[in-house]
Amino acid sequence: MSSHRSDTATSLFVAHRNLLFTVAYEMLGSAADAEDVLQETWLRWSAVDQAEVREPRAYLVRIATRLALNRLRSAQRRREAYVGPWLPEPLLTSPDVADDAELAESVSMALMVVLETLGPTERAVFVMREIFGFEFDEIAATVEKSPATVRQIAHRARQHVEARRPRVSVTADEARAALDAFRVAVETGDVQAILDVLAPDVVLISDGGGLKQAALRPVIGADKVTRFIAGGIRKAPDFAIEPAVVNGNPALALHVSGEFDGVLTARVQDGRIIELYIVRNPQKLSWLGEELPLSLR
Repeated sequence: MSSHRSDTATSLFVAHRNLLFTVAYEMLGSAADAEDVLQETWLRWSAVDQAEVREPRAYLVRIATRLALNRLRSAQRRREAYVGPWLPEPLLTSPDVADDAELAESVSMALMVVLETLGPTERAVFVMREIFGFEFDEIAATVEKSPATVRQIAHRARQHVEARRPRVSVTADEARAALDAFRVAVETGDVQAILDVLAPDVVLISDGGGLKQAALRPVIGADKVTRFIAGGIRKAPDFAIEPAVVNGNPALALHVSGEFDGVLTARVQDGRIIELYIVRNPQKLSWLGEELPLSLR
């Protein structure tokens, strides 16, 4: 490749890198896998004759989505043998992202969990159409289906997601206030205060991957969730909790004996927590730990 072609390929890839990463992350629920997809995308892109590419953005997204789709199909088989619930890998994001409601929603843990219930092709179609606004013809070329078939898949996927995604939007300040109240209650060991910030039918999902202690199935109900949290406090008395922004939304970073131990994100409604997601699997936290500010390590 000539120097000019190399410079052009590099500049185009860099210009679309954030988009490609987000597409891959939305597809795979893993920042580490998304980075691997980016590397593979670059290798394929760098071998392409740029003069023959009319729409670099669409071309790059097509490469990344196909690579992510192949990985997702393979990953689903591994997830069937996963110990306990499988949650997406947390993604550390800047505080500014939480102020962009649309972007924060697209990478929120709540939506990512819903996307896990879609099949690989459905997920690819939903991400490309509903989140990034690609045309049906572009999506059809990516997933190798006809435009008519893609329209049907998009309709089914949208219905599936809408039936399960949050119906009430919550501002970052509202979510932060609920998490702050939860954090203070946990730090002080105030059981009643924990109960007060939890909705009666709250659901807690924890992911330890068989490597860290976690509930093997969702914990449902404020009383049961409070007992689960209180039990965790008793087993790890030397703990600390600090605010963070994860997946575009306010979150909490958990530390035990000075070591980064997990991430807690929540879905809030009417000022109370209705869903709690706790990721403790160290394999999903290594990427996040590298990116955490020193004050949160």
